[in-house]
Amino acid sequence: MKTLTVKLPDALFFEIAGQARARNISKSDVVRERLAGHGVRPAAKRGRTSLWDRMKDLVIDSDTLPRNLSSDKKHLKRYGQNRAHR
Repeated sequence: MKTLTVKLPDALFFEIAGQARARNISKSDVVRERLAGHGVRPAAKRGRTSLWDRMKDLVIDSDTLPRNLSSDKKHLKRYGQNRAHR
């Protein structure tokens, strides 16, 4: 396989990096898919990404949260108190 170095606009780089991270594949794989036509976006969406696409790497996986977060009262202890009064 040959190597090609390309300069990309920041927005496109971050879109490719985010998609690679979300799918757990390399950025090169994402670029190869797009060049092969498998990841081509409709013309109406080119240059724009949804808010979810831009933020999905920031969303907390529900498996990492405590199961009793909403029912265990100790999670609510001191909720709403002013931090300056600690």
